[in-house]
Amino acid sequence: MEVILVRHGETQWSRSGRHTGRTDVPLTDTGRQQARRLATRLAGHPVDIVWSSPLSRATETCRLAGLGDRARLRDDLLEWDYGDYEGVTTAQIRGDRPGWLLWRDGCPHGEDATQVAARVDRVIAELRDLRQDAALFAHGHVLRVLAARWLGLGPASGALLALSTASVSALGYEREIPVISLWNEVP
Repeated sequence: MEVILVRHGETQWSRSGRHTGRTDVPLTDTGRQQARRLATRLAGHPVDIVWSSPLSRATETCRLAGLGDRARLRDDLLEWDYGDYEGVTTAQIRGDRPGWLLWRDGCPHGEDATQVAARVDRVIAELRDLRQDAALFAHGHVLRVLAARWLGLGPASGALLALSTASVSALGYEREIPVISLWNEVP
């Protein structure tokens, strides 16, 4: 069983470092080019399951990568809900709240790491029950939490796993032990 994680292509907000949770920001031209390159990279990985966040930046990446016709939309793959920090950069947040750290502090009127973990834990449980190869198209922070939880780590451990736009990562097993077999490859 292999689970391929694909972060969506570039958006204007990802390029500028703005927290992009539930706002449906479209891919840039560069983001669409990145997504098309993913098609070649993913062609060698037959998958049984394709799940995507319902936000357009993820679904368009999935479509341009050649798997959109098979995708099932999953709300549990939505990006972290940044609440009051939606559209704001970390530097701007720290201007009002010095030392703020998403992974530790969460977002007012949004989610904290344990709430995101509850969503991805449902995804992981279903994947493990199905025992089929899968491709998941989603967002940077939620995929980082998913990878941490796959390994049995706390959700805040996702802070240690940088993830670029239009990157491919893979989760699997070495014998019975959950592992990361590939991380943050940008085709």
